[in-house]
Parts: sequence; structure tokens; C-alpha cells
Amino acid sequence: MIRVGILGATGYVGIEITRLLLLHPGVEVSCVVSHSFAGKKISDVYPHLAGITDLYCEEMDVASIHEKADLFITALSEGISSEVIPLLLEKGKKVIDHGGDFRYKSVEIYEKWYGKKHTMPHLLGRSVYGLPELYRDSISTASLVANPGCYPTCSILAAAPLMKNRIISTDNIIIDAASGVTGAGRKTDLPFQYSECSQNFKAYSVSTHRHTSEIEQEFGNLAGAPVLISFTPHLVPMKRGMMCTLYANLKKRASTAEILSIYEEYYKEEFFVRIMPEGRLPETKYSSGSNFIDIGVVADERLGRVIIVSALDNLGKGAAWQAVQSLNIMCGYDETTGLKVPGLYL
Repeated sequence: MIRVGILGATGYVGIEITRLLLLHPGVEVSCVVSHSFAGKKISDVYPHLAGITDLYCEEMDVASIHEKADLFITALSEGISSEVIPLLLEKGKKVIDHGGDFRYKSVEIYEKWYGKKHTMPHLLGRSVYGLPELYRDSISTASLVANPGCYPTCSILAAAPLMKNRIISTDNIIIDAASGVTGAGRKTDLPFQYSECSQNFKAYSVSTHRHTSEIEQEFGNLAGAPVLISFTPHLVPMKRGMMCTLYANLKKRASTAEILSIYEEYYKEEFFVRIMPEGRLPETKYSSGSNFIDIGVVADERLGRVIIVSALDNLGKGAAWQAVQSLNIMCGYDETTGLKVPGLYL
């Protein structure tokens, strides 16, 4: 039994991790940290946990917290992780982080897209990008895993087979993506109020979203050469769920069936990647409330282009559930432990 501490447990990602791990057969949730609700039972903050746990939210105090767990999952506000993670690593703890600080291998790219100086560049060589389908072996021996963003997970897994097999041109790639409102976190900012979000659909951070650089990094690793993309995220009026539509030019003509066979071969051992049969495309309700990503492809033979549609739960495979998948790998558990759950559908 491994003891796990959750830092930032009362945000949307944090509480989803907490809910999952309270039911995990190989985990004891030994502490939950929340500055905003310190001293309160987490079941008072989130009553759906009543009868499941009596844990109290604690203040962030690394000097005492580090003794309470073997592995920590951080879902903290931007900037706070940088103050905490180095100290936890010094104490010999394993960490899965949800911030962007450790997802990059280039300090320059991070600083350009995040608009601030990286305070822990010495840890970038130690961190592992937490996408199990690409980095499973490295995750298994890692002490620091950087959980990917939700948009990058949805985009990278959608294109990986074609990137790796050099099937598509690496220029002129376009990704249109849409996320449920929980992707913005638990906040009270005006744009995320019900009356602002409901009955509305909008694009944001066009050509400037930070996840653009994260996707480009991983596409470049797969393709073996630098890749630039055009990425446009949208906010869709639902709580959870995400869909990405990726457009790329084929290097040579191919049918939908031929492209699907490449995906089926590439992901044949991946339990959480579901390839849709020809003529069927993902919908967000298939994967909402699960760790699955669904991928469908269509070859536009008239234009020599492929269109890839992928869908996942932004709080699931896009965040909390994927973190538990990495935890399982790090701790030597079966990768599907506590995660073999179908989508909610309704």
C-alpha cells in the first residue's frame, strides 16, 4: 500500500484525483492539502465524499507534509509548485505535477510561451513527460512526472501514429479543439460564470495558447524534426469533455481503411486508446468520466488530406485519470488499476 498526498485537493483536478484514489486498492490517501479550505473536512467542501473519507484539508507545510506520503500529486495554482516540488524531491519523494514547469526540455521555449523565467531548469533533465502511451518505460523509473495538458494529450495521441510513421507532412497542420468549462479550473472569473458560458461557443487564445508549444515539442520528438502547428482552442458550454479535430496533408494518397490499419497496429497494446471503426467518429459522451481517448480518422482523398477526430474527458485522460495511470506505472501496479471504468454516456 502506497501513501499518496494530494496538494491542491479542492480544485477540479485535485478533487477528481482524490475521488479516484480513495477507491484505489493499492493506495492510501494519507493527506489532502488546500490553502483555501484548511481545517475543514474535505467531505464538507465536497459533500459527495461524505461517508467515504473523514480527511481534513491541511495547510501547505512541506516540513511536515513530506513525512505523510511516499508519492505526491500536485494540482496547485501556477507558481506554487516551484516552491514545493524541489523540497519534496530532496526528501526522496516521488511527484506527479500538473503544472507546465516540467513538461518542457527547452528552457527558452518555456520562458517564451509562459512569459516568465524558469526557476528550476536543473530539474528538466530529471522530469518525464507523463504520457504513458509514449513514455511508459521512463515513467516506470521516474521520480518526477509532468502530467501533460488536456489539449496536448488529445492532440498528440491523435497524430502520433502518422507522425511516427512519417505519413503526413509536418507543415500546415491545423488543430481545432474544444473543451468543457472545467478545463479552466475552479474559479469565479466572469468569463466562466453560468450566464456567460451557457448557450455560447467561443474561441480563445487564438495562435497564442501555451499548449501549442507543448504539442509542437512532442510532435517534433515523434517526427524527428521541428514541427509548427496552428492551434485554436474553444470553450464549449458543457462541464467536462474535449474534442480535437486535426487536419494534415498526406505525403501520398491513402484510403481511410489504410490509415485506420496504421492506427490499429500502433495502438494494439493500448487499453485506453480506442480506435473508431471506419464510418464512425468519437463523441465526447463516449469518454466523459473515464480514462479513454477515442480516435477516428477520415481520408479526404479529393484533397490528399487526413482528418483526425479525437475525444477525451479533460478531467479524465486529460488530467486526473492519466495521473493515476502514471502512478500505477511508477508504483508497479497494473496500469488499469482503479481506472477500468467506461464513460458515463449520460
